Amino acid sequence: MFGSKIPLAWLQLKRERTRLAVALAGIAFADILMFMQLGFRDSLYYSNVRFHTSLQGDIVLINPQSSALLSMKPFSQRRLYRALDLKAVQSVHPIYLDYTSWKNPITGIPRNLLVIGFNPESNVLKLEGLEENLDKIKIPDVVLYDKSSRQEYGPIAAKFQEGKLVTAEVRRRLIKVGGLFTLGASFGADGNLITSDVNFLRIFFNRQPGLIDIGLIQLKSGANADAVAKELRNYLPSDVRVLTKQEYIDKERNFWASSTAIGFIFTLGTIMGFIVGTVIVYQILYTEVADHLVEYATLKAIGYAQEYLLVVILQEALILAVLGYVPGLAFSLFLYQQARQATLLPVYMSAARAIQVLILTIIMCFISGAIAVRKLRYADPADIF
Repeated sequence: MFGSKIPLAWLQLKRERTRLAVALAGIAFADILMFMQLGFRDSLYYSNVRFHTSLQGDIVLINPQSSALLSMKPFSQRRLYRALDLKAVQSVHPIYLDYTSWKNPITGIPRNLLVIGFNPESNVLKLEGLEENLDKIKIPDVVLYDKSSRQEYGPIAAKFQEGKLVTAEVRRRLIKVGGLFTLGASFGADGNLITSDVNFLRIFFNRQPGLIDIGLIQLKSGANADAVAKELRNYLPSDVRVLTKQEYIDKERNFWASSTAIGFIFTLGTIMGFIVGTVIVYQILYTEVADHLVEYATLKAIGYAQEYLLVVILQEALILAVLGYVPGLAFSLFLYQQARQATLLPVYMSAARAIQVLILTIIMCFISGAIAVRKLRYADPADIF
């Protein structure tokens, strides 16, 4: 009997091909809206923790007043060096961070970017192109340029790869690009520079040496980061916050998710897409039920139970969900590619998100079907006489 239910649901849907096409377009639109909102939200989280995940260390020290990478507060590097008193600590590395103006060498238009400074004797970041260029930033006023920065900074990477001398004005100081690396744009920074700690202090001449933004701690092999972090919290004063690397990543992600409007907006957009899809499918299924009310009454008269009719409507909802999902997924992949090219943000499709939206689509259609099926209460067998 189950095999007979599926054809009935499908035959009813394809009877009105125009209505079916409208329904599938509406579901695809709702899926695209959900895919784009979730894609931008996840790219927001991922892009803003790429720096954090690239840190080659186990424990991070920051100022307790630092809420995120775009609003770091300095603290004394003496706190970082005190961590060397612990036997499990292998090495410590001070890192400077700050935002400043980069003047496009072609147009002269200034634009802010993130500048990262550290001692080039040790590579503290695992980034493509960085390790082989560390010696170059030992030279005064030489920086490494993030080739994934937005084009508004100028054709820096292209000119450098052509072998041309690339200079630019950073914070009213002329600097030279000595190499390229890859970090990527984020919602907090459209471009990035890496240089030595000495060059960093030359650019930010008003910064006091010894007041760092991040203290990176590398532990000896076999050491437990959670246990050492707990020990450091008891050992160091309260004017410094101790986090494991994963806790530091989670802190940044949580900031963008809960302390800014951006995370809320993307989540709200996903909910709106879900609601829009629910309304569209409900209207289609309600019309479908209303148009076939007499037929449903006939089925009741010959012995089919209300539950059978309910299953038919829910099967129609499932068919709509699957058929509408496929074009929504395909078009979303195209839009993701366009968004990556336009924004340089890591907007990619993941298997988890594809499954998540498929489940949301099925739930969306089932909710619509469950609401529309209330019309079947009026399918009275007496209507056929």
